[in-house]
Amino acid sequence: MAVSGSETELRVQATMIKTTISRSWVLLDRDGRDTVLDVDKYAIMRLVEINARDLRILDPLLSYPSTILGREKVIVLNLEHIKAVITADEVLVRDPMDDDVIPVVEELRRRLPLKVSFGGQDQGEEESSIGEQNEFPFEFRALEVVLEAICSFLDARTRELETTAYPALDELTSKISSRNLDKVRKLKSAMTRLTNRVQKIREELENLLDDDDDMAELYLSRKLGVSSSPSSSSSGPNWHQNSPNQGSKIHKSSRGSATTLQEENDVEELEMLLEAYFVQIDGTLNKLTTLREYIDDTEDYINIQLDNHRNKLIQLELFLSSGTVCLSIYSLVVAIFGMNIPYTWREDHGYVFKWVVIFTGMACSSVFLSVVSYARRKGLVGS
Repeated sequence: MAVSGSETELRVQATMIKTTISRSWVLLDRDGRDTVLDVDKYAIMRLVEINARDLRILDPLLSYPSTILGREKVIVLNLEHIKAVITADEVLVRDPMDDDVIPVVEELRRRLPLKVSFGGQDQGEEESSIGEQNEFPFEFRALEVVLEAICSFLDARTRELETTAYPALDELTSKISSRNLDKVRKLKSAMTRLTNRVQKIREELENLLDDDDDMAELYLSRKLGVSSSPSSSSSGPNWHQNSPNQGSKIHKSSRGSATTLQEENDVEELEMLLEAYFVQIDGTLNKLTTLREYIDDTEDYINIQLDNHRNKLIQLELFLSSGTVCLSIYSLVVAIFGMNIPYTWREDHGYVFKWVVIFTGMACSSVFLSVVSYARRKGLVGS
């Protein structure tokens, strides 16, 4: 019973931890004011009008690739540790107490308020309206902060890896040991994981830049303005056929529709924003690619060194084998003449054994030198 009770407590604690992770949000408005939310996913779905399928992408307990999705009224961001929902007026960021997310929240709080200054009061409402038209959309300001944060985060991780990897590789080149090999193996694994993370961000930005329709979906303020404009409503003016101003009104209406369509297809502003961070993340990927090439060159150099040592061992084995064969021949002759067998020629020819041993040793040495010179002439051993 005690064991089952402890298991139940552990399950309850795990459920509470998961619930705490899934309910932690921070809401930032246009003025940078933040509000911490402790609500469930259904409240978030009602608050920003997002589907449950899109909200699952932001679940930290689930593994989803890096994604930037444009929906009717929101932008869903899942970029590494940054999981956010951007609307035309607000930003919701998940896990605001995370150490890597806190700087992002601080930057959003600082940069979301738009400070527009006008020249003088005599310019009136016309200059004010021009300033509002040139205002950078709220969702793009929030998106820029998130992209800048994630690109800087990955670039910082890349610099840290470079600072550790290059000295370790140089140390391995100078001294091949198990400790240095294990260190480089861990660094290579970390580099592979980081490269995959950077590659996913780069591919997502590249896919967005290649599709104008996907970029147009990110213009939340524009879609909100089009949906709330009087021309988009069904209760339009009823023009009579004999009205004298009918032609001019139709011409103005068609011209307004063409202008709206042109604005909807104009994604140059967002394209420039995404391209700037695409270049930055591509530079980070190039650093990792250079590091991978350096690791590959180091591995090739180590393999060459190992091949050289292996060749030296083969040469040593060749010398030892040749010497062993010659000594075996010498031992055989000496053993034959050293047997305790009575020979008739031993009676008056005791000096024969001495000369046989001498000539046998000279013959074996000649065979050894011949084998070594033949190996050198054929390039089997070093000169």
